[in-house]
Amino acid sequence: MRAKGFTEAGALSAEDVSVVAGGRSLVRRVSLDVAPGEVMGLAGPNGAGKSTLLRTFYRTLRPTSGRVLLDGDDVWRLPGRQVARRLAAVLQESAGDFELSVYDVVAMGRTPHKRAFDGDDAGDRAVIVDALEQLEVASLAYAPFDRLSGGEKQRVLIARALAQRCGTMVLDEPTNHLDPRHQLDALRLVRSLGVTAIIALHDLNLAAAFCDRICVMGSGAVVALGTPGEVLTPALLAEVYRVEAEVTARPDTGVPQVTLLTGAWNGERGPR
Repeated sequence: MRAKGFTEAGALSAEDVSVVAGGRSLVRRVSLDVAPGEVMGLAGPNGAGKSTLLRTFYRTLRPTSGRVLLDGDDVWRLPGRQVARRLAAVLQESAGDFELSVYDVVAMGRTPHKRAFDGDDAGDRAVIVDALEQLEVASLAYAPFDRLSGGEKQRVLIARALAQRCGTMVLDEPTNHLDPRHQLDALRLVRSLGVTAIIALHDLNLAAAFCDRICVMGSGAVVALGTPGEVLTPALLAEVYRVEAEVTARPDTGVPQVTLLTGAWNGERGPR
């Protein structure tokens, strides 16, 4: 069920998206569809192309070829403000080095819904306070953003996206810097909103627990796409991550649980 006040959950798609930069192919002909209300995980090793692909979704990196669609509309053909009213992003980058308070950073999430030079009205302030409280950063509202810890900054950036009240979200490593409890809280929150979400995650157990499907990328291309049970196999982990692992189903939920086996990977025989 979609959370009250959020725009309609959208259908998000990549159609044959490629990105070439500096003579290097960073993303190679990626196609995927995220259904309204679905949470899709985006996994893969460093350099697999996850962040590059996500940047094409939230309009900071134009695809060299292919299209990114939101409810059938090419996001690169829509006005930026219109996209920002429908799609929110949590990025790995910080909000910058400006001397902004935590409240000011979260309030930026209301900007797409207002005219130029409009101040925050009572409705905006209620949304901002609610976002601060849901991410447990209300006590930091008037603290300088640039003096926060990495984990605190990350929670503030998630609160900013929450204040945007969009039915579609793109999250690039939203659990980065967070302690285990706040990792779980952040992903539970996203799931509870009923929004469409595509989330880049390094922690495969979190991806298995919170995502309906997982898209695994390697060398800029899609290697596997399916439910956690279909995708998270020892063979795939060996192929993509170059690690040996055991994958078992949790007896209470049936969710796959990945356990990495310690030892040095030799490329053929596994740990030694």
